[in-house]
Amino acid sequence: MGRGKVVMKRIENKINRQVTFTKRRLGLFKKAQELSVLCDAQVALIVSSSRGKLFDFASTNDVNEILNRYQCCYSSQDNAAESETQNSYQEVSRLKVRYESLQSWQRHFLGEDLDKLRLKELARLEKQLDRTLSRARQRKTQMMLDQLEALRRKESDLEEINKQLKSELEEREKHDDNTDEEDDDEALIHDRPGGEPTVAAGASQKNISTKTPSANANQEPTLCL
Repeated sequence: MGRGKVVMKRIENKINRQVTFTKRRLGLFKKAQELSVLCDAQVALIVSSSRGKLFDFASTNDVNEILNRYQCCYSSQDNAAESETQNSYQEVSRLKVRYESLQSWQRHFLGEDLDKLRLKELARLEKQLDRTLSRARQRKTQMMLDQLEALRRKESDLEEINKQLKSELEEREKHDDNTDEEDDDEALIHDRPGGEPTVAAGASQKNISTKTPSANANQEPTLCL
């Protein structure tokens, strides 16, 4: 029959607890030895019983050697971590002081908390404000000049476009006038019979109409009985 599942809780019976401790301790030391042999590792174990008795195992037959290496390794890591923590703390403190100083100067630039400043600090603040104002004016002037130059370029481009449009419009009007003159000439040619000018034909017809009344006037009236 197989063994049942062991419940992970404290064994109340002292004798059974002591027997189990002994067996498990020996089994643990055996596993540590196997690990040392198979993997060429340095293993150290320290076990303390419920009565305070210590049991140890070391693959090198010297527990202190492995423990010293352990302490040196972790103490150096602890020192490095502590040093890094200290540096971080100092950096945070420095940044905090810098931040408070910048906030203070910002309030001074806005005209606040000036009563706390001494004469030298007020003179320094005045010079800083003068430099800031001068730079702001220079920047403003430069921006205005840039905008003016951009407007001039835009005006020049618009004038060039206007000239091109005006030239195209004049050419189109000239072309339309030439087309109208050609149409009038063609109309006059179509109205001439036999190729004679229409104006001359009209004048001949007028002469005939003017001569007819004079001929009738020279004839005497005929008396009819």
